[in-house]
Amino acid sequence: MASNDSRPPVSANPLADEAVYRAALSACANWLKAGDAARAVEALQDTMSRLEREAQRGPLRARQVLVVGGAGYVGAVMVRELLKQGYGVRVLDNFLYANSLSVEGLFDEPGFSFVFGDMRDQAVLDRALDGVTDVVLLASLVGDPISKKYPELTRSVNGGGSEALFEAMKGRGIHKFVFTSTCSNYGMRTSDDPATEEAELKPLSIYAETKVAFEKYILTHADKADFIPTILRISTAFGLSPRMRFDLTVNEFTAALARGEALDVYDKDTWRPYCHVRDIAGAVIRVLEADETKVRGEVFNVGSDENNYTKAMIIEEILKHIDGKVNFVEHGSDPRNYRVSFRKIREVLDFVPQHSVAGFVPELIGAVHAGFYQRQNAIQGYYGNYEVRPEVAAA
Repeated sequence: MASNDSRPPVSANPLADEAVYRAALSACANWLKAGDAARAVEALQDTMSRLEREAQRGPLRARQVLVVGGAGYVGAVMVRELLKQGYGVRVLDNFLYANSLSVEGLFDEPGFSFVFGDMRDQAVLDRALDGVTDVVLLASLVGDPISKKYPELTRSVNGGGSEALFEAMKGRGIHKFVFTSTCSNYGMRTSDDPATEEAELKPLSIYAETKVAFEKYILTHADKADFIPTILRISTAFGLSPRMRFDLTVNEFTAALARGEALDVYDKDTWRPYCHVRDIAGAVIRVLEADETKVRGEVFNVGSDENNYTKAMIIEEILKHIDGKVNFVEHGSDPRNYRVSFRKIREVLDFVPQHSVAGFVPELIGAVHAGFYQRQNAIQGYYGNYEVRPEVAAA
């Protein structure tokens, strides 16, 4: 007679299963230590839901996150934050910008592994996805200038590569998939009201067009996916990173003036939202630990109201700390102008960024004055997304 017992099947290796449960409980206990009982309960619920489904399929696995593009500006910070939180982390990266230094120091870290290759290659995806429980997609040609310089590569990587990854995840027991999109999707807004996640998308670059297209792809296929997809529209990043960039507004303006350079600033009254790289990492971790009912097929803007700035406001913050020569110029080549609302991520996920533009500016000034970032003089274009490796561009 058939049994009605719905308990998970007995494992062939109960000691291994016990170790996985202990690791899962330990991770959730971190929130209790931080004094956030509600988040601890939510993280535990999500963890047990994941393990219950895994038990029906076979052996249990400890949490192992694949970060695609983990050697980049945001990824190099995110990987370290995940490791600190006790996650196993695998990075898939092809060092698009010859940026291997960002993760070299992690190679022998417990819990870290690395796969070199291109996510457009199915064999590479098979190696990278083997045994992982969750996937974070950062990899893309990021920003308007680089996408304009390499339009076909941008479409191939940001579009075709992202779709290939999405399809390759199916049937592997993946729990969550987090896609980092961009607030640049809002383009040029005529309304003064901050853009919510339901606002019209008006991409003004190939970069934003590819992000919007893959968002639509995810949302179209979300109901049929056997994993939980979430879209995070990230504000323009700032902050220190092992793969530092000075082609991002806050970093660029602050570093240039700290070095004593004259600075041309175009369209000073245009608005943008900004978010520290550590807070971007925090938002991804928040999604990984959230109850799946809160994040399945959802879109969240990532940032904070206090970090909505015009370019003139950023300059004002910098000039509080150092003198500098700034020339304001109108009618630049980038017409984007948008403020963004972060109410949804604050209310649904209880996520509030911990870092501000005002707090970061003196930190970067201090780092520049201390003599950091000398490769700027020795290697042209080292601190930014200016050129891709020739062999990647030709692929």
